[in-house]
Amino acid sequence: MLEEDEDFLESETQLTDDQKIEIAKWFLLNAPAGEIQYVAKDVRAILKDENIYKKAAEESFPSYNKSHLICLEFPNRSGDVLITSFSEVDKDEYLDPRTAQVARVDHVKQVCKDVRPARDEELPSAFVEEYRSAMDAEIMKYVSETYPKGISSVYCTKGKDVEEPGFDFELVVVISAARHSPQNFCNGSWRSIWNIEFKDEIQSVEVRGEMQVGAHYFEEGNVQLDAKHECKDTTLIQSPDDSAFSLVNIIRHHETEYLASLQVFTLFLHHIQSLFLSCHLTLPPSLPLSSTTSLSSLCCRYFCSKLLIEFLLADILLEIA
Repeated sequence: MLEEDEDFLESETQLTDDQKIEIAKWFLLNAPAGEIQYVAKDVRAILKDENIYKKAAEESFPSYNKSHLICLEFPNRSGDVLITSFSEVDKDEYLDPRTAQVARVDHVKQVCKDVRPARDEELPSAFVEEYRSAMDAEIMKYVSETYPKGISSVYCTKGKDVEEPGFDFELVVVISAARHSPQNFCNGSWRSIWNIEFKDEIQSVEVRGEMQVGAHYFEEGNVQLDAKHECKDTTLIQSPDDSAFSLVNIIRHHETEYLASLQVFTLFLHHIQSLFLSCHLTLPPSLPLSSTTSLSSLCCRYFCSKLLIEFLLADILLEIA
């Protein structure tokens, strides 16, 4: 009777292939910055089915790469390309407007396979390019001063065929910076996207920014920070160079202000450490893999760890307040 009950419970908890794919995708898409390859290796080992893993990976990696704004080097080392929804010109093809080249990428391997010159229809008009290139030059200076190893790009997302004043167009500035230090059990990333809409009728430029910071600390545990902030601003339409200077000052102001507000999180690390030491606690250990580890048990243990971490972080917040 006991064996029958065990067989029944096992059949009840059996996951379908579609369910396994969805769970695998969830883990891949939620991998911290720079860690999806590690997560993919573990997911692949747990699934033990190449077809299921391949389907999950093919559906997850493109979204992950675009959302994390990863940067890939051209095979000929003539430049880099940011993988974003704004630079995507075709399936697996991404434009680098600075060099007017299009890269074809392998999302799962996270490499650039080859490069081709951009077609005329993939590039903005000469009029819009004046504004885009001026903005690109100013933002490059700002990023080099502010973000070590940071990379940026400026795209025209609307009105790229505009040939003269009197029409609206939109540029998007993307900034991506990452610091990966797995040997020190920590990784982090900064991502910001600035939509800049030139409205000719009211001679105004509307700016919408979204900033996102991610941090992951995993020495004997798993603590993650994922913070987002949105803002808006406006300025007047000026010449390409003057507009670029004014707009980069707006971006600098909002990003500096947001980074300052995040300084409080540095206290969290000190409080986490002191709280664990005073309570003689350790963070939940990393999830070990074995031949008997099941996907459902991995999910269960993950959420238990997540709940404990959230409880401890809530304690820290109360202590700070």
